[in-house]
Amino acid sequence: MLLDAVNSPRDIRELTPAQLVVLADEIRDLIVRTISKTGGHLSSNLGVVELTLALHYVFNTPEDKIVWDVGHQCYTHKIITERKDRFDTIRREGGLSGFPCRKESVYDAFDTGHASNSISIATGLAEAKKKQNRDYRIVAVIGDGSLTGGMSFEALNHAGHLKSDVIVILNDNEMSISKNVGALSAHLNRIMTGEFMSRLREDIKQTIRNLPAFGDRVYKAARYFEEAVKGFVTPGLLFEELGFQYVGPVDGHNLNHLILNLANVKKLKGPILVHVVTKKGKGYAPAEKDPARFHGISEFNVEDGEATKNGKMTYTDVFGETLIRLASEDERIIAITAAMGLGTGLENFSRIFPGRFYDIGIAEAHGVTFAAALALGGMKPFVAMYSTFLQRAFDQIIEDVCLQQLPVVFAIDRSGVVGSDGATHHGSFDMSYLRHIPNMVIMCPKDESELRDMLFSAARYGKTVAIRYPRGETMGLPARDEFSEVPMGSWELLREGKDIALIGCGPVVYACLEAASELEAEEGIGCAVVNGRFVKPLDRQMLAGLARSVGRIATFEENAAIGGFGSGVMEALSEEGITVPVKRTGLPDRFLGHASQKALRQETGLDKAGIKKTVKQWLRSG
Repeated sequence: MLLDAVNSPRDIRELTPAQLVVLADEIRDLIVRTISKTGGHLSSNLGVVELTLALHYVFNTPEDKIVWDVGHQCYTHKIITERKDRFDTIRREGGLSGFPCRKESVYDAFDTGHASNSISIATGLAEAKKKQNRDYRIVAVIGDGSLTGGMSFEALNHAGHLKSDVIVILNDNEMSISKNVGALSAHLNRIMTGEFMSRLREDIKQTIRNLPAFGDRVYKAARYFEEAVKGFVTPGLLFEELGFQYVGPVDGHNLNHLILNLANVKKLKGPILVHVVTKKGKGYAPAEKDPARFHGISEFNVEDGEATKNGKMTYTDVFGETLIRLASEDERIIAITAAMGLGTGLENFSRIFPGRFYDIGIAEAHGVTFAAALALGGMKPFVAMYSTFLQRAFDQIIEDVCLQQLPVVFAIDRSGVVGSDGATHHGSFDMSYLRHIPNMVIMCPKDESELRDMLFSAARYGKTVAIRYPRGETMGLPARDEFSEVPMGSWELLREGKDIALIGCGPVVYACLEAASELEAEEGIGCAVVNGRFVKPLDRQMLAGLARSVGRIATFEENAAIGGFGSGVMEALSEEGITVPVKRTGLPDRFLGHASQKALRQETGLDKAGIKKTVKQWLRSG
């Protein structure tokens, strides 16, 4: 196999284009076989194999910098940049990250994991390079989905204004081009990006402008004609108006075309956008047929693409099903998501209620304000986003929703530790960044039954509500036919105890119950257990009663301990003038790495064993 001899980009530069085609097939096979065992992002990675090889073939990496937007498409990049022998550890504890990671390799230019920032990064690197008089190329690879994020257009505008020496690769895996236009465009691009034509264009531009009297007018007319022709043949007029030289579309699976165009573009200066058309899931039939399902996939059978794990329903499933039930009874309910219809469980909702479903692209800030206006108009919008992505709309939550006191419901998926996606995707901060906002109600269900009731209740409260729930399987409880409204600001006392009160927030409540049972049986320690299902408002009456009757409180949450649920408990006790010992257990003041959710809960003391250890050590210390 060719891949056996490839360990770095230097090795692939020794290969012929024909050998690169064979290498691409071997890499695809390795990716499919590996991700079938580890899970990960499959469709996006299969779509950029040739593009990645061409980039490393043409550019002198790591001296030349490649910035991957989001970074979930970096598997080929990792394989050919001295990490092939560790690729089977990807997304596993102690193994390779599923995203670019500077600690891992000098070939990773930036730690990415969220969308739409690559052009900003490239523009900043270009300015730093210019100020230090250094000579290397900077390439940003951004997908058409990431280009829906407003930040990418802000960066395009700035880079064009600065005339930054950057190359932006637009990886377009949604648009299709006809064979005729594609063939014509490929031929024209090879000519137009060539050194002779680029120099000729500049010479003609200067000659026209130097013509006496009418030079500028002639130049503007010529420029208008050029843009009109380009706009007819290619979709590049927008980028040209932003100050970029547009090249494309280029077939992203034709290595000859890719290498020739990139080699030509490498010689050019200033902001350049290369439009590359690829196919998600390329080379693996199940992923080509259903690229959305294989975007982020768990373990599967290579032969047919079917999942190897068929477990319980997930919290995401419960949210999607419940919202369908609620929407069937209330035509004012609207669902909004940001390029995550499948990931947030809204795929079936979108089919059943197509006129009440909005996928606003990677534009979380717009989505929140859009929801605010819908609420103002009398609708009941549910905004479904991952905790880590909702961060991008923080200002809009404050200014456009809470300040206006509008009944928008935030369904916050992937709260707490998410597992193998790692530091950029853990939902560690939502309680901390939402709890201090006036007019915000925050709920955290202990299980799927409570999640259903909270969604039902949120639709009736007429307030701004955030409901946070974790990634992964539910407790497996039987579904009830009827919903029950959860009294605002109420906690549940699940177990009496005289020595210490354990207040859990979210599914960690069950770990508290198990720990309490064993602590009493093994140590004779009486633990009260409370379901702290409201983060805001807190159940101050129950909290004060526990403080006076038990006298010692421990809180447990899958959120940053700083500013989270436990901090709220301490603040409330202080405001009530109650002084009792309080011990908070939450996520530590550092970015957690990638590992299974079980391992991360063990590491942070948020499993049964960790809770028992916390209680015993605390009581022994007096």
